[in-house]
Amino acid sequence: MNIELAQCFIAVDDHDKALAFYRDVLGFEVRNDVGFEGMRWVTVASPSQPGVEIVLEPPLADPNAPEADRLAVAELMAKGMLRGVNFRTDDCDAAFERIRAAGGEVLQEPMDQPYGVRDCAFRDPAGNMLRFNQARTSAK
Repeated sequence: MNIELAQCFIAVDDHDKALAFYRDVLGFEVRNDVGFEGMRWVTVASPSQPGVEIVLEPPLADPNAPEADRLAVAELMAKGMLRGVNFRTDDCDAAFERIRAAGGEVLQEPMDQPYGVRDCAFRDPAGNMLRFNQARTSAK
């Protein structure tokens, strides 16, 4: 029996800004763009990992959620406390330069971590923390 990751979800408050980041900066492909009851879900995926998709979803994907819950989620999102995603790359420094040059909010410049990766971190336009990890070889 095989079990594989198919989709993960990232809350965004502006799908157009999120698309400009995930599609135009990271190079992900748009797989689906769906609207329903005033909300929008956009599915993106890396061309090098087509079996795993990221769904850019509304911060609170429930049209019947109380206003207090909407405000609480919006506050957490503004603080960057909702989600975090780790990406794997074969060149952390090049990924860092590309994202920084595109205006990405830098949280951490590339550095070697004691747990065997070189990584850097950014916030996406919605405030979600994204880490970009590169496995270190023993020669580094």
